[in-house]
Amino acid sequence: MEMTMCFPLLLLICSLSTAQLQTEADNEIIPHGKQTESQGREPTNASDRQQTCTQDINAVLREMSATLAEQRVEMRHLQRENEAQAAKLRELELQKTEVDKMKQQLKAQAAELSNMTARTDVTENQVEALKRDNEAQAAELTNTRAELTNTRAELTNMRAELSNTTARTDVTENQVEALKRDNEAQAAELTNTRAELTNTRAELTNMRAELSNTTARTDVTENQVEALKRDNEAQAAELTNTRAELTNTRAELTNMRAELSNTTARTDVTENQVEALKRDNEAQAAELSNMAARTDVTENQVEALKRDNEVKQVAFSTSLLASGSETIGPFNTQTPLVFRYVVTNVGNTYNPNTGLFTAPVRGAYHFEFYIGAHGRASHASSVVLVKNGEHIFTAYEHQPSRYGSSANGATLLLEVGDVVFLRLWNNAIIYDDENHHSTFSGNLLFTM
Repeated sequence: MEMTMCFPLLLLICSLSTAQLQTEADNEIIPHGKQTESQGREPTNASDRQQTCTQDINAVLREMSATLAEQRVEMRHLQRENEAQAAKLRELELQKTEVDKMKQQLKAQAAELSNMTARTDVTENQVEALKRDNEAQAAELTNTRAELTNTRAELTNMRAELSNTTARTDVTENQVEALKRDNEAQAAELTNTRAELTNTRAELTNMRAELSNTTARTDVTENQVEALKRDNEAQAAELTNTRAELTNTRAELTNMRAELSNTTARTDVTENQVEALKRDNEAQAAELSNMAARTDVTENQVEALKRDNEVKQVAFSTSLLASGSETIGPFNTQTPLVFRYVVTNVGNTYNPNTGLFTAPVRGAYHFEFYIGAHGRASHASSVVLVKNGEHIFTAYEHQPSRYGSSANGATLLLEVGDVVFLRLWNNAIIYDDENHHSTFSGNLLFTM
């Protein structure tokens, strides 16, 4: 703007200089006669013209200075406007950049939404399948619950019977204590009786032999009674009637000790009762064994139901190497492979330290395995799927050069504790790196 104002000023100065030169030229053309007349007036006119020209120039300069000042002010105002517009332009550029980023984000979100839509469709299909499985499992669970309810009712009855038996056993033990006290009293009486028998030995020579035999039989009977006591203590829950009969037997034994004359006959009765008690104990032991077996079966069923309820989903996916690259093999014998890189291990059924998959529940399982290696003329790439030491399926690939791969899979019916893993064939190789070419995967399809 300052240069633009200078051009009119220069033009004005040039115009004034040209006008002055033209006036001087005109004065030189005046006739010589008149020149003499005007010589007296030249100094005055020249001085006037010079003053007039100076005043005009000063006026023009003042006007131009005022105009220049105004233009400078206007120029500053325009500069400020330009700066404001530049700031707005930068802000617009930032907004444009942000809009571009938002467009990219929208595109990414649109792609993600498309993927999520596809995944949602797949998930809905899976949900429908799970619903059907859950309905089947719900029906099975209902039946199981009914059976468990019956089992619990039976256990409740057994517990009530056990409580009654325990109470009756306590009563029986009190009776046994009373019998012991009676036996002590009778032992004292027997001592007195023996003293009396000493005085009457001459008369009881024949009775001694009979008494000796009776004593031996009584000792045997008492030993049998003691054995029965131990058996009755172990089978207290089921031996209420036996305790009552044993109490009667001990009462009879007490009377037998008091009445030595009738000992033989009463001992025979006692032996018969002991035999009956043995038979009863054997029957009760068999019944108790059957009940224990039924209880064990029920507990096993409950444990199986718990495991079935706990083990709903099983899945794993692994790769041979966790990092780096390596060609494994060849070996002289078949070698188990341990897949170190674990992507998924739902249920913790795969052990990355041993390479073994252990079935947590009886059911159908699906396994897949992919292998590969760089070609060698003398070594193939081959692995075998093994179940509990049994070869199931093999993947095999052999190329003299370049990279080759192979894959296979199987669906197996596994029992609880069955083991599945991969073995590298003897004289074979397998390769893996950070791209995870060689993999081993499996999942539970359904329980059985």
